[in-house]
Amino acid sequence: MDIETARLFATAIAIAVGAIGPGIAIGLIGSRAADAIGRNPEAAPKIQTAMILAIAFAEAVAIYALVVALIIKFV
Repeated sequence: MDIETARLFATAIAIAVGAIGPGIAIGLIGSRAADAIGRNPEAAPKIQTAMILAIAFAEAVAIYALVVALIIKFV
């Protein structure tokens, strides 16, 4: 296996592993927020704000994984 092949495998593994966690987290956050809003519709604005903030933090982890994958690929 030459260095370019190893680099491509490392890039694929980095983004795959780095995207699994945030994907699961965003799904769980959305599910729990929908449940909470269903139980207490009056609190929907507060729940939605907290949900969007939590999703942004989870998505940041995926963006870090993408940056690492790009560094592996091009550096």
